[in-house]
Amino acid sequence: MTIVHRVLHPHPIPSFDEYLVRRGGRGWDAVTALTPDQIIEELLASGLRGRGGAGFPTGIKWRTVADNRSQAEATSVVVNAAEGEPGTYKDRTILQVNPYQVIEGALIAARAVQADQIIFGLKAAFTDEGERIESAVREIEAAGWTDGIEVVVFEGPDHYLYGEETGMLEAIDGRPPFPRIAPPFRRGVREVVETDDDLHTGSGLSAHVEMAGAEGSEAPPTLVDNVETLANVAHIFARGPEWFRTEGTEQSPGTLVVTVSGAVEHAAVGEVMMGTTLRDAIDAIGGGGRPGHTIKAVMSGTSNALIPASMLDTPLTYEDMAAIGAGLGSGGYIVYDEEDDLTAVAAGVSRFLAVESCGQCTPCKQDGLAIAELLRKVCHSEATARDVESIRSRLGTIADGARCYLATQHQVMVESVFDLFPEEVEVHLHGAGGALPQKDSVPAVLISEMLGITDGVAVYDERHATKQPDWTYDAEWSGQMPAERLDDHRMAGS
Repeated sequence: MTIVHRVLHPHPIPSFDEYLVRRGGRGWDAVTALTPDQIIEELLASGLRGRGGAGFPTGIKWRTVADNRSQAEATSVVVNAAEGEPGTYKDRTILQVNPYQVIEGALIAARAVQADQIIFGLKAAFTDEGERIESAVREIEAAGWTDGIEVVVFEGPDHYLYGEETGMLEAIDGRPPFPRIAPPFRRGVREVVETDDDLHTGSGLSAHVEMAGAEGSEAPPTLVDNVETLANVAHIFARGPEWFRTEGTEQSPGTLVVTVSGAVEHAAVGEVMMGTTLRDAIDAIGGGGRPGHTIKAVMSGTSNALIPASMLDTPLTYEDMAAIGAGLGSGGYIVYDEEDDLTAVAAGVSRFLAVESCGQCTPCKQDGLAIAELLRKVCHSEATARDVESIRSRLGTIADGARCYLATQHQVMVESVFDLFPEEVEVHLHGAGGALPQKDSVPAVLISEMLGITDGVAVYDERHATKQPDWTYDAEWSGQMPAERLDDHRMAGS
């Protein structure tokens, strides 16, 4: 199995002129002869699905945004570059190597949905990527490609929910990145909030819940697509939808940019054809498991159930991963072997998601924090079977009324450890009855954003270990939720 190079070039493209030499721009040239409807039909024919995690068909998303156009305000296109899923570093790698294809794809999207604005939403901490995009945009503006389209680089906060598409729209609108109820195709980034009362529900600040307005609303929609998704768009229109389908499978055509880290020879980012098995991707990109060790499980970020070693030969497609109860996620795979304690991994994931919950949905935050604390007790061999029952009970209610997927992630990932590896939990239980030898206390594994890969070693945000549930880095937690503490003009901890 070989690494491919459709959207992840083997060497950085240093300039727009070099991009044009390497066949860049042909997609943009092609769409100038097409109507917006024809562009969308071409994309639908390609079968491209979003590479940000959900895998929603991109053409259907574009069609929905186009159908919900406002007569009063123009549509916007937002490029989601706020990569923060633990174990994932593919979008930043794409931007470092070739930002031109992403901008070209965004321009094609803008033409399809008749937008007059493109916003790159990335984190302020992504300084290198931000400078690379800014420079590339200036070059493309000088070439006249952006006439009539404003291209903006927005630097947002360093919170996990900023990567959730409605949370990103809230941040771009000048508010904290709290997920909305209304989807982007109904309300976008030009929503005017007239009074503070519009923003408040219950006991604390919430994202604008009235954005799911009646049919026929004049509010403009926004098209939000991931970096890798838009990089593919440029190539689809340069070569055609049939070309795109020459790799991958019928339901999951194209390629996938994958990050491999953890218990492997070396952490790395690489591109493989959809349908490549997870085992082959780990071997080709990460050099396989550590010599002399046995892979136990793989985690696809914090969004899906753990994948046990028995499922390593599952093809990397949306349909095959769903069939085993997992998912492609954002293509980030953290490998664990026999030396890793999966209960400690679950505790780390639980803490990360509980801290990053915004608190708009009470069960998500309160049950999440309770689960994280109980898992800490399990890791330190202080828990009993009753504590495990309490964890399972709270996992059943954590997603009640949730407006985003974070609570479900918490539920699915922790339950997968309990269901797939019950012995990993049992050895930590106080008074386990001697069924298994009791294991020594272990700390929760740090689960956080990947900051980079240096000499084959993944570097994670160690500062997250001190982040409080109110999103500050204070010595003590204030006891407040972010949705209670932050107002609509301030994002603490960013």
